[in-house]
Amino acid sequence: MGRDAAVFECTACGQRSQKWLGRCPGCGGWNTFEQVPGEPRGAPRAGAAAAEPVALSAAGLTDAPRVATGIAGLDRVLGGGLVPGSVVLVAGEPGVGKSTLLLQAAARRPDLGRVLYVSAEESAHQVALRAHRLGCVQDGVLLLAEPSVEAAVAAARRLRPALVIVDSVQTMYSERVPAVAGSVTQVREVAGQLLELAKRDGPPVILVGHVTKEGLVAGPKALEHLVDAVLEFSGGGNHPHRILRSTKNRFGSAMELALFAMTDAGLEEIVSPSAVLLADRRPGAPGSSVAVVIEGSTPLLVEVQALVSRSGLANPRRVVQGVDAGRLALLLAVLEKRAGGRFGDRDVFVNLVGGVTVEEPALDVAVAAAVISSAADRPLPDDLAFFGEVGLLGEIRAVGRASERLREARALGFARCAVPASVQPTGDADIALLPLADVRELGRLLQALES
Repeated sequence: MGRDAAVFECTACGQRSQKWLGRCPGCGGWNTFEQVPGEPRGAPRAGAAAAEPVALSAAGLTDAPRVATGIAGLDRVLGGGLVPGSVVLVAGEPGVGKSTLLLQAAARRPDLGRVLYVSAEESAHQVALRAHRLGCVQDGVLLLAEPSVEAAVAAARRLRPALVIVDSVQTMYSERVPAVAGSVTQVREVAGQLLELAKRDGPPVILVGHVTKEGLVAGPKALEHLVDAVLEFSGGGNHPHRILRSTKNRFGSAMELALFAMTDAGLEEIVSPSAVLLADRRPGAPGSSVAVVIEGSTPLLVEVQALVSRSGLANPRRVVQGVDAGRLALLLAVLEKRAGGRFGDRDVFVNLVGGVTVEEPALDVAVAAAVISSAADRPLPDDLAFFGEVGLLGEIRAVGRASERLREARALGFARCAVPASVQPTGDADIALLPLADVRELGRLLQALES
């Protein structure tokens, strides 16, 4: 059979072209195009067999069996555990704790069976040092320090482990592809062989992936489409907290979250994240409010801190951490237009304590309350929490799962909660509701509470 003419592919983003280009039109990279062989024309796919479609009503429904890792937070984010034959990508910045988390998961369940840990980045000695430090030395964890994907797949088929962990997919290479490890072509080929291993032989495969400086998973976008689940591990810096959340999950919810703390003994799950995030809250401080947000299936209380001060600059600063900068600009404009606030000559700083990042719009009312409190230099009541979305017209809109938010606030000792006016009181949450229709009512409420 004939073969299509060779094409050129960008090693950074996977863009293809019939001719070599000095600059990639997709990602803008220079000298990133490499020649790759074309696809065979007219040849049947190896192993292809005629498949007959069946009616959707006749398709079998069976609950996929789950394999627990022994780490409750990881199992929850996965949707209840690992599904045999699935491929999971765990992505995060260097040093965030991806290898630590997976090494602990490999050693936490000795009854799980043998676990094959393939290390393509570190030597066996380096992995062993970490394992001894974390107390993860188990006879059932088999270590293979080998960057060749063919060698890893052969070892997995020979040993038939219950779980395969590959650290990392960007440092593995295939002998079938004449390209450097980490290139788009190599990552695609490595992921394809590991996917075939999982689907044909049955062991769940966990891939460790790096992220770029923009926070995206390194390698071709096809990598995220190939795998069954994508977990993002974030945090680090000066904060000990690490957040594991799912952004894709074919076997469960893609909105789950788990919070961990990095210690000398490894990662420890935080059972009550709200209590930890509010542990150092300073009562009676102006510019501090508490927001009740939902991350995945978990209600979470976070402290919002705001600082509003007179600016000596022509363009006052708007600095945020953990909050979307565009959302803060919108809230300040609404407060000026609808509630009579004045921030044109003020610097505004907003921070979520604990290093967490929240994108849920239910955070709006708490941010607005903290900004108003700091601008007036008057503290908010310590037993008051907030949730609700602020619209462009100044209205405070309802958000989902209000009863769960109220229960979590009450469990943490909050006696009152400022909520959208449409929220109805529930009998199972012993907490007073302060309904708000718009941001004007928020301002009047805060003034009444101060008096």
